[in-house]
Amino acid sequence: MLLTVVRDEFLFNCQCRKLSDKTVKNYANQIGYLFNFLKQEVNVVDVEKVQPQHIKQFLANMRQSGRKVNYLNDLLKAFKVLFRYAYEEGYTPTLVTEKIKNAKGGKTIIRTFNEQETKRLINHYQGHTYLDIRNRVMLMLLVDTGIRIGELINMTEVQIKHDYIIIKGKGDKERVVPKSPLLSKWLIKYMAVRKSFFQYRILPDNLFLSRNGRLLGDSMIDRVIKDAGKACNVSDDIRVSAHTFRHTYAQYQLKNGLDIYTLSRLLGHESIAITQTYLNGLRDEEVLLQAQKTSPLMNM
Repeated sequence: MLLTVVRDEFLFNCQCRKLSDKTVKNYANQIGYLFNFLKQEVNVVDVEKVQPQHIKQFLANMRQSGRKVNYLNDLLKAFKVLFRYAYEEGYTPTLVTEKIKNAKGGKTIIRTFNEQETKRLINHYQGHTYLDIRNRVMLMLLVDTGIRIGELINMTEVQIKHDYIIIKGKGDKERVVPKSPLLSKWLIKYMAVRKSFFQYRILPDNLFLSRNGRLLGDSMIDRVIKDAGKACNVSDDIRVSAHTFRHTYAQYQLKNGLDIYTLSRLLGHESIAITQTYLNGLRDEEVLLQAQKTSPLMNM
């Protein structure tokens, strides 16, 4: 079977599984890099002729070109999903990627916002216009729930309950996250302003909309966040993004005593192995402080 045919079938299957458009697009790009290599460098165009050494050589080439370990492992993750699909569909006699291990490297520490930076970011949008209140509430929502940017974009009013929010995550899996009384107050205020601002207009169900009543995209929310980050003098070593808010939320919860199993559920992770990576970003002084509080000798 031609590689291109298997790729198209695989991507269609991903859409049927209701994976996000962003995930499907990423898979398409990552698989495309490998297939170009297979065709041009080793003259392989049929899926059953792909060998583990071909994939290993591609990854080695990427590493030699300066690609980081995390990037290589993201590529391998996509390849493993693809070739497992090919194997399960009977297109390959063996699982080609079964014995290919992730690249090893130093742990990547994602710097998060400290308490002062978080407060400044939330308070940056101080106005009373629709956009100011929308932007403030979006940032508060990211801080208070740790949801993904796509989950924020697709959120509707019916998902907002009295003291929790129903989040529709990857693959349309639902989970429940609590919301604070402060966030509840601002959501009520925002929904009232939204109703008044768009009076007599037919709107999409999405909670957060542009000034023209259209759906927001990733880039629009990124701009809201980056504008706030620039104005609030966030540290240069911190990436100002929605995902950094997610990491910040996770680390706040861990520092406040939430167990990693509960946190994994709140974040919508498939396993705690993913959640454990959020521990890497805890600064040394924070780890020491937490360890002092839980000292066996002092707590006897």
